[in-house]
Amino acid sequence: MSETDNITGDAVREKRPGPAKGLIFLVLLLLTIGAMLFGATLLRSEEGPKVAVTAPEPLTVPVRPAQLTKAFTLQETYSGLAEARRTSELGFSTGGRIEDIAVDVGDQVKTGQTLARLDTRGLRAQLASAQAVVEEARSAHSLALNTVERQRRLSLQGHVSPQAVDEAEAQAETALARVEAAKAQADILRVQIDLARITAPFDGMVTARTSDEGAIAGAGQPLLQLVETGHLEARIGLPAATAARLQPGDVYDLRADTGTVEATLRSVTGVIDPNQRTVAAMFDITNSGAIASGAVVRLSMSRDIDEPGFWVPVKSLSTASRGLWTVYVAAPVDGGFEVEPRPVEMVHTDGERAFVRGPVSDGELIIIDGLQRIVPGMSVEPRDSQQAATVNGG
Repeated sequence: MSETDNITGDAVREKRPGPAKGLIFLVLLLLTIGAMLFGATLLRSEEGPKVAVTAPEPLTVPVRPAQLTKAFTLQETYSGLAEARRTSELGFSTGGRIEDIAVDVGDQVKTGQTLARLDTRGLRAQLASAQAVVEEARSAHSLALNTVERQRRLSLQGHVSPQAVDEAEAQAETALARVEAAKAQADILRVQIDLARITAPFDGMVTARTSDEGAIAGAGQPLLQLVETGHLEARIGLPAATAARLQPGDVYDLRADTGTVEATLRSVTGVIDPNQRTVAAMFDITNSGAIASGAVVRLSMSRDIDEPGFWVPVKSLSTASRGLWTVYVAAPVDGGFEVEPRPVEMVHTDGERAFVRGPVSDGELIIIDGLQRIVPGMSVEPRDSQQAATVNGG
């Protein structure tokens, strides 16, 4: 064995732990475990581990006593629009250059008032020519009549044949026809000149103007919109059963944003709209100046519903299966109150409250708010919301 191998073996023997080091490590490990056990013993209570033996405080919930009724009266509201009875889009029957527009949007006009005119210089020149043709035809007719008289006298004297008389009379009739044709042509031009101006067909207000002076107006092109202001009517859609209760000729109150107006029922169509499933009722508004055309009007009518049940706030309902809903009742149990679910059916809702029916007795306490904090069987402390509101208000 070489000297190098001896040196390496001595180094390995020096790195191995001796019996003393192992004993020291074992003693330290036992001391650590003992310290941990002693600490755990000190942390323990002399009476053993503490366990909760008292129940938590009941949760305070707002409630309202159920008030059962055998029927209720439903106040229903139906909406419609107050519109002018007549609205016209006014334009020229023939095209031409616009010479004048005498009104603007918002102007009040009277029946027969001239609203706009076309340039009619060309038409008037044609009318003058047509009148000259009429005069020429009248002169020819007068000459033809004189010729007939002469031919008749000569025929009596035997100087001309009866055929010559017949020819003269035929020429007179032809001349008369030319007079009538010329007069008809002149009348056509007069009508065109008259149609070259727009007049108000009824009293109303100008609500639209689509062109100005100098523009070329096409035949039938709307230039002005006129809305009748003297008469307003309201068209309101109602269910067929409700519409059958209305009486034509009766006066009803319609509510608008500006107040209440009286309206007389003119007619009920009796035909159900396939889209809205309603029947149209037409009302004549008595005081048309009280509201503007296009305003929303509402008709309120009461209807008796013969269904037993009770009213609850919508927020006190939670969804259930098969189209039912659930209300929670604070039921008395062993001197306290616990949450009990009750399935109910919704009969009607008006937005903030609902009329429901189900296995709830009169006077039972309905939990009306905070459903997200409760579960069935939870202990609760009911607080009457109506009494609390009275105390706070007083």
